[in-house]
Amino acid sequence: MTKLVVIGKSGQLAWEIARLLPDAVCLGRDDIDITLAEDIAAKLDTLKPDAVINASAYTAVDKAESDEANAYLINQTAVANLATYCKANNAFFVHVSTDYVFNGEKGSPYTVDDAIEPQGMYGKTKAAGEAEVTAILPEASAILRTSWVYASHGNNFVKTMLRLMAEKPQLGVIDDQIGSPTWAKGLARACVEAATQHHAGIYHWSDEGVCSWYDFAVAIQQLGLEKRLLTQAVPINPIPSSAYPTPAKRPHYSVLDKTLTRETFTSPLNHWREQLSAMMDELV
Repeated sequence: MTKLVVIGKSGQLAWEIARLLPDAVCLGRDDIDITLAEDIAAKLDTLKPDAVINASAYTAVDKAESDEANAYLINQTAVANLATYCKANNAFFVHVSTDYVFNGEKGSPYTVDDAIEPQGMYGKTKAAGEAEVTAILPEASAILRTSWVYASHGNNFVKTMLRLMAEKPQLGVIDDQIGSPTWAKGLARACVEAATQHHAGIYHWSDEGVCSWYDFAVAIQQLGLEKRLLTQAVPINPIPSSAYPTPAKRPHYSVLDKTLTRETFTSPLNHWREQLSAMMDELV
């Protein structure tokens, strides 16, 4: 059996991996400082993992615009440290990346071979992390780009929407950013499969189907009412990105092409609405 170590204990993805594989060792900030190569060696030498899944990241998209040094430290330097350790110790490395490495202007699903052109600091730091992995151990690593991740654990769009729908008389939600939501449970399965089956390369993993944040919010309300997580409907108004300015530019279209993923992975890809319903059942 593959001995797995998961980095990023407090996050949604690591939480789902731990549910899937209770024997996996999950390490958080209090357990390991991945920005220090010597700390990685000190901790992982005692565990001797066959594979390492990096589920940690600097994900504060807007804050990254003014916190460049820390974003690069977590999303590039720490990733390089982990990849270097894995190479030296013959461990397979799984790293999770993002749709934000693309500029969002293509208008059709991005393939793994499409040129990357991140628009904000978050995307730039994640792209830098990808480059480190590819340079250090291309034959023994998997990079999984994903998008719009949520789970019943932690803070995310789904839980925020449910809270606001219960508190506010109406909501405005952006309708001109298009992508694919991803339940962290499915992504966790993909990470474990990549780690145990050694699916080397770059892959795209998101749930099937396409929607805007507005479409996503409407579905959350519909399912919330059906499952009695909400007591009454509120108006949800579609608004353009220009009506909700943010420090970081978001890609307008970041749907990921999963052709290679379907050819390689046995883990099922399900429609985002089906996945959303299954996750919301956990909140009931």
